Amino acid sequence: MNRQPIVILDAATFGDAPLAIFAERWNCAIHQVTAPADLRARLKARAVAITNKVPIDRAVLASPEARDLKLIVVAATGTDIIDRDAAKEFGVRVCNVPGYAAQSVAQFTIALMLELATRVGKYAESVRSGRWQQSPIFTVLDYPTIELSGKKLGVVGYGNIGRIVARIARSLGLEIMIAARAGAPPPPERVPLESLLAAADIVTLHCPLTPETKNLIDERRLSLMKPGAFLINTARGALVDEAALIRALRARRLGGAALDVISSEPPPAGHPIIEAARELENLVVTPHTAWSARESRERLLDEVAGNIEAFFAGTPRNVVV
Repeated sequence: MNRQPIVILDAATFGDAPLAIFAERWNCAIHQVTAPADLRARLKARAVAITNKVPIDRAVLASPEARDLKLIVVAATGTDIIDRDAAKEFGVRVCNVPGYAAQSVAQFTIALMLELATRVGKYAESVRSGRWQQSPIFTVLDYPTIELSGKKLGVVGYGNIGRIVARIARSLGLEIMIAARAGAPPPPERVPLESLLAAADIVTLHCPLTPETKNLIDERRLSLMKPGAFLINTARGALVDEAALIRALRARRLGGAALDVISSEPPPAGHPIIEAARELENLVVTPHTAWSARESRERLLDEVAGNIEAFFAGTPRNVVV
């Protein structure tokens, strides 16, 4: 049995998904959370570090405590928490887990779309608050709802998640538009982002966060969207200029927005999006939970273990550095 020393830095992010496989196969230290001040000590004498959201930067990789580190497994698809240039410089492999949450995130995206269209949560709250019981008619009509059939859905980022979202959305009668990548001639089945924003009734974001996509949906692009359109983001918070979005929602230029991700997570006290969500009924915010179906978390951990096994077998997989 391979008893290589490994460390899990933020096991709390996996919830109740079992971690026994790691303790059985390797000499594994498990930490529920890791504060920045504790990170270097927890990497000492470890060959592998598993992180979901604990950043590992150049200073950490250059430290004496990290000299035995050979592999960082990001227990997620996005690897923006790792200084990949520094990892390459110091000879540390980095791998990720692509596609593990595609079904979960796509399902959650559709749920957010349905919430914006039907306001199920708001109407359920009207029962809990006693509003329905006090109604002079048989129903409550406080929140406008729409039918999705016949509307246009713009998908920005057409990878594993975007494709499943599009497939489910077609079954609801939505017409699908797919954004072309910036700086490249659009293939026949795709349209430039600006054209998509101007035509879509709903825009959903599924692209990675890179220097090119930061604030992709900014003031100018929000102004291109149709009056009353919906914006959904289950990808990365920094894809959206949050201040500009709040202004658009307050002015009712957009019909609504649903965000499962924001610029700082967990949000600090007074975060503008959280404050706006308390104020605006056309803004829905959930706590970065689209990925978290039990099946998704179990699949994630199986793939993390597979990445480690492949690395020690000399056949590394899902390598990004």
